[in-house]
Amino acid sequence: MTRNKLSTTTPTASGTVIPAANPQPRTFADSGPLPSVIVFDLDYTLWPFWSDTHLSPPLKPTESGLKVKDRYGEDFAFYREVGGILDAIKQKGILIGAASRTDRPDLAREMLKLLHIPTAAEVEQSGKVQKGKKAIEFFDHLEIYPGSKKTHFRKLHEATGVAYSEMLFFDDESRNRDTESLGVTMQLVRDGVTRHEIDLGVESWRKRNKRS
Repeated sequence: MTRNKLSTTTPTASGTVIPAANPQPRTFADSGPLPSVIVFDLDYTLWPFWSDTHLSPPLKPTESGLKVKDRYGEDFAFYREVGGILDAIKQKGILIGAASRTDRPDLAREMLKLLHIPTAAEVEQSGKVQKGKKAIEFFDHLEIYPGSKKTHFRKLHEATGVAYSEMLFFDDESRNRDTESLGVTMQLVRDGVTRHEIDLGVESWRKRNKRS
């Protein structure tokens, strides 16, 4: 498997930002059009590690659900803004998909089941941070297995019936820009998904599809 990042230690993340303190991406509130499906790679896009090489099972969630510990006690979590971003996307009624190339799809899925995301609605209703929902519950479609990302998107297209031109994809590897040959818009991210990256992706999607 080709790797475009070097690491000699297991990377960790600082955990998600509470949605109530994490405003929506600017493009979600500017009255412009939005894609019907937003798709994310997982490794080094939603979280700062490779599922198949950095995780050592068994995995166990912390009490808050914001982090997961492996057999060596190492912490693993989403990049800081990811929880609020997924929550914001669901609030807009946009479908969320995952397109991940990994040799350990079982561990990637387990991470999505163990990590929790506090939702803005829960925080607003209770006035305090709740454990929230399992991250996997935010996803409408999961394509997690080895192989070309174009295969992932063909299956997403078949499952959703949504045109490729209505899909926006976030990934950290430039080679996966080949998905654009299908009509998908890809936004390359280098340091994890942030609200700013979401805005850049939406703006690129609008420009490519001549939508404003």
